[in-house]
Amino acid sequence: MPILFILVLSLFAVNEPPTLKLGLLKYNGGGDWYSNPTALPNLAQFCNKNMGTNFDPNYGTVEVGSLEIFNYPFLHLTGHGNVVFSDREAANLRQYLMGGGFLHIDDNYGMDPYIRPAMKKVFPELEFAELPFEHEIYKQKYNFPNGLPKIHAHDGKAPRGYGLIWKGRLICFYSVECDLGDGWENQEVHNDPPENRLKAMQMGANLVKYAFQF
Repeated sequence: MPILFILVLSLFAVNEPPTLKLGLLKYNGGGDWYSNPTALPNLAQFCNKNMGTNFDPNYGTVEVGSLEIFNYPFLHLTGHGNVVFSDREAANLRQYLMGGGFLHIDDNYGMDPYIRPAMKKVFPELEFAELPFEHEIYKQKYNFPNGLPKIHAHDGKAPRGYGLIWKGRLICFYSVECDLGDGWENQEVHNDPPENRLKAMQMGANLVKYAFQF
């Protein structure tokens, strides 16, 4: 099995070629896992500029059932529709998360009825719990005293951040009614106000910082 993590010190080797990538999780079921193609490259560049990391802006695309997921300490999953994990895929993702990996799920509007049963297959014994605003995920490099920023309207509801907790550690962060990934995209894609895009990037940087624990 591939080693899960490369030494975090390599994040800061700014004079060296990038050695780490963010991962985009490819799933089955018909949902558009490929949404927001400019999101992760922009997030990687933002982290490199503002946190001194050394990410390759060319993210990796990995399938849920592949051992390649163990090469990515941070996985991002998004889309609008159906998400299906086979038994083997669910077991693989479970082992990844229990072994120290981190998954960010971003509901791009319409995913919620599908992702909850899919993740229940991964962790039958766990329930998504809404994280309090005092949780450390909201106060890494950037402080979000009121929780997630609101990037897109969706149903006009307040953004919510949910988590799966395994042995005291947040292993999966699920953003709903927020659209962080859209806020990471190139400005011309959604024409979001600069302040919204900045908040989205800052919250994304918090997720990355939490996942890598640097």
